[in-house]
Amino acid sequence: MAKESMKAREVKRVKLVAKYADKRAELIAAGDYEALQKLPKNASPVRLHNRCKLTGRPKGYMRQFGISRINFREMALNGLIPGIRKASW
Repeated sequence: MAKESMKAREVKRVKLVAKYADKRAELIAAGDYEALQKLPKNASPVRLHNRCKLTGRPKGYMRQFGISRINFREMALNGLIPGIRKASW
C-alpha cells in the first residue's frame, strides 16, 4: 500500500494539471515557450502517474479498470467485477 503522502501528492498534481490546461494550450499555440517555462513543474501532464484507486500502487496498473493487477485478480476471483471470470477451456 502506498503512503498517504504519495497518494495526496498525485491528487494535487491532477488538480494542478487541470487548472493550467487552458493556459498551457494557449502558450503552446502562441509558441511562447518562455512563459511556458514559468508555469509550475507539476502543471505538466507528463508528470502524472497512474495509480491504483484502492491501494495507490504505481506499477501493474490496468487502465480499463483503474486498479492494479493484484487487486484486479483478487476482485475477479471473488466475482466483484461484472463480466470478468477466469478462463478455462
